[in-house]
Amino acid sequence: MGEDRLRDYRGKRDFGRSGEPRGDGAGADAARRFVVQIHDARRMHFDFRLQVGDVLKSWSVPKGPSADPRDKRLAVPTEDHPLEYEEFEGVIPRGEYGGGTVIVWDRGTYEPLSHDRRGRPLDFAESLERGHATFRLHGSKVRGEYALTRFRDGDDGEEAWLLVRAAKGGAGRGAPDPRRARSARSGRTLAQVAAEDGGT
Repeated sequence: MGEDRLRDYRGKRDFGRSGEPRGDGAGADAARRFVVQIHDARRMHFDFRLQVGDVLKSWSVPKGPSADPRDKRLAVPTEDHPLEYEEFEGVIPRGEYGGGTVIVWDRGTYEPLSHDRRGRPLDFAESLERGHATFRLHGSKVRGEYALTRFRDGDDGEEAWLLVRAAKGGAGRGAPDPRRARSARSGRTLAQVAAEDGGT
């Protein structure tokens, strides 16, 4: 199943050039992982990824997650990524898919919170399939309850979601100025990663 789920991911990349993980090794662990990466590509954006089974379900979030429940952040689905991508930080060369610099801004674990109408816990993958999933993030920067809600179903190929912070559920930081943000993995900025890892 995981092999099929990574077909799009692998088909878009030349791993000999991009330095990104192929996705051959990591198995799913008991803790559900999440990662927020900042990606200085053609357009600066945040990539929000949740471990669902043996892959990272992924969304491009132009403005990044917000700590303010009044902010509804657009989240555009991208292809599933391998679990190893949680650690990826570096420079994807120009001309490659997603060419640009990537840092790991935050990472941690999450708890599924979705329930059916009778209040029974709902399988997280099923809640995403239905178009609404709630969860609690436990990161070093992003913490608290969030929801992903599909508002355009993608019949025309353009599926879109909203990422929204719940009014309750703990403190946390919203998205920073991406150019000043520091990696949770290495402490480096985008500019430092670009300079040290062979900037584009």
